[in-house]
Amino acid sequence: MSAHSPETGLRDDRLPRGSMGIAAFSTVVEWYDFTLYLYFATVLSRVFYGSGSQSLLVTLGGFAIAYLMRPLGAIVFGRIGDRLGRRRMLLISVAVMTAAMAATALLPTRAQIGPAAGWLLLLLRCVMGFSVGGEYTGVVAYLLEGASPGRRGLVASSASAASEVGGLLAVAISALTVSGMSEAALASWGWRIPFLFGAALAGSVWIARSTMHESPEFRRQEDEGTVPVEPLSYALEHHRAGIARSFSISALGSITYYVGITYVPAFLTSAGALGESAALWLSTAAAVVVIVVTPLVGFWSDRAGRRPVLLALCALSVLLPITMFNGMASGSVAKALVGAAALAALAGGVSAVGAVATAEQFPGEGRVTGLALGATMATAIFGGLTPYAAQLLVESTGWSLAPGVMIALVALAVLPVFLAMRETAPLSERPSRSTSS
Repeated sequence: MSAHSPETGLRDDRLPRGSMGIAAFSTVVEWYDFTLYLYFATVLSRVFYGSGSQSLLVTLGGFAIAYLMRPLGAIVFGRIGDRLGRRRMLLISVAVMTAAMAATALLPTRAQIGPAAGWLLLLLRCVMGFSVGGEYTGVVAYLLEGASPGRRGLVASSASAASEVGGLLAVAISALTVSGMSEAALASWGWRIPFLFGAALAGSVWIARSTMHESPEFRRQEDEGTVPVEPLSYALEHHRAGIARSFSISALGSITYYVGITYVPAFLTSAGALGESAALWLSTAAAVVVIVVTPLVGFWSDRAGRRPVLLALCALSVLLPITMFNGMASGSVAKALVGAAALAALAGGVSAVGAVATAEQFPGEGRVTGLALGATMATAIFGGLTPYAAQLLVESTGWSLAPGVMIALVALAVLPVFLAMRETAPLSERPSRSTSS
């Protein structure tokens, strides 16, 4: 008979390694699409919105609008995950992603059907953003519920590391496509290749996910008859404190990532520290840093506990970003490299412990919906909007420290939440520090 923990709503059941590996690796699709669209934004702006000066702005605006669809998707898919099972949720979300990427690759261009092409691209981006809303929270919940108690931090952090692999894959496919053909061929048909590859990648993930087992936690709920009939109202009634805590954790994770990593190339370019090409190569190096750091911090959280790791990273988030942005603004290539690497390590660390810590704020019943309301809402606010806000502050004030101050202020705001937070790592699985413990 399986042991059940009333603290976390988790049993000691284990998912097969194959199911866990598929779930962890499958987050590459989400970040592949995210990165691909940004790297191809200039090409897509010409293909779908013409060659006017506002075309790129409209293309990026479409990305921002689609990003706001993530919380809605997270709530809808959260209901599926909490009501019908994690496996079914993950199958449906990646099926929608596959269809959206394939449809994007086959879209008619502005030259073929006029302005309608741009509207169709925006519609498909919204569909993609909606489906992605159910991806990360579903994967993290599935990994947490299927991992052994003493390795949940390490296992859950693998989803963050795999996301960065997806970003690197998008960079590689984009570079090969752009370097392998003329600009005319790229605008005519070559831009479709990376999206077709992405559709094939997403389709292969769907096939792999079809072999996954259902989460043991959801099976427990079915056995005991505790599956929430209305997950949204259940989460709002029973998980308000957990939603607030997961919002705080994800707020720090989002701003350290989106300002500390995603925004850095634009900051370095606008500050004159690096050219566009060098700044993008620096982003690639930052992704590698995240891939290396993420499992190490996940493992650390299994050994030391979530709360001490979160407090340490929160303290670093108050001090480190201001110093790093100050150094990166100096124009020194060496300082730019050190700053980007340090910020990437910080963001990767927060993402690693944040993945497991947010999921552990909820018992099994209503967990995915709780994550949608807390973590995904925070990402929409502190992820999608903060790079724009950071650039606006730098341009309007001329103060290069503004992005670092933004991160520090969020860290200070969530610090009291972390101080009051109870430890969620299974104590019995952590190594004893003395014979009495």
